[in-house]
Amino acid sequence: MADRRLELRVEGRVQGVGFRMFIVDRAQGLGLRGWVANEPDGAVRVVAEGPENQLVRLLVATREGPVGARVDDVDETWAAALGVGEGFTIRSGWHRGD
Repeated sequence: MADRRLELRVEGRVQGVGFRMFIVDRAQGLGLRGWVANEPDGAVRVVAEGPENQLVRLLVATREGPVGARVDDVDETWAAALGVGEGFTIRSGWHRGD
């Protein structure tokens, strides 16, 4: 089965609470590739690629968030994988895409 791509925009109290590191830990544990970055408006953007069942697990974890965070909304977009490279990283600052 082909890998999928999941892009998330997470709103709430998600900056300054360890949210990006939480996502990296979960994504790496699930064997996903991609990145996470803060957005200028206080949201967090996640781009992940891998098997759909593992992406669903990341989505569930994202909706819960780490202790200290408050997730108000998660906007999700699914697509075919585009190839984000290897590993899962934190990007500093806002990025328009790959």
